[in-house]
Amino acid sequence: MSVLKSGCVAALCVALAMPASAQDLVHEPISPTFNGNPFNSNHILGTANAQNKTRDPNASSNSSQADIFARQLQSRLLSALSSQIVDAIFGENPQENGTISFGGQTIEFFRSLDSVTLVITNDDTGEETRIVVPLFIEVP
Repeated sequence: MSVLKSGCVAALCVALAMPASAQDLVHEPISPTFNGNPFNSNHILGTANAQNKTRDPNASSNSSQADIFARQLQSRLLSALSSQIVDAIFGENPQENGTISFGGQTIEFFRSLDSVTLVITNDDTGEETRIVVPLFIEVP
């Protein structure tokens, strides 16, 4: 047994005498909030939404076909209106200013030398939103 003990002690001494090697531990955060990869944000948000069991008690989950149709029609009308506004401002014959009223909102636009300013006014509350679009191209 003493040979076995002395062999174990010798092996232990050899193991302790050898230099140890290791590498640095590097932690890379996953969340973009903590300097993680910004491409992870969609995945993290999707995972959080999938785990979220909280629902809005006022939300209507049973939309009728008529409600869906009305929302789609409203979306198409607003899209057509925005196309007409963009065409009036930047189209073949751009106008210097104009006013458009639709659905309780008034949209005014006017052109200056370097920008186009849109003022959207809610007719009910008087709330006003200003959008300034810089002109990068020369309009004849």
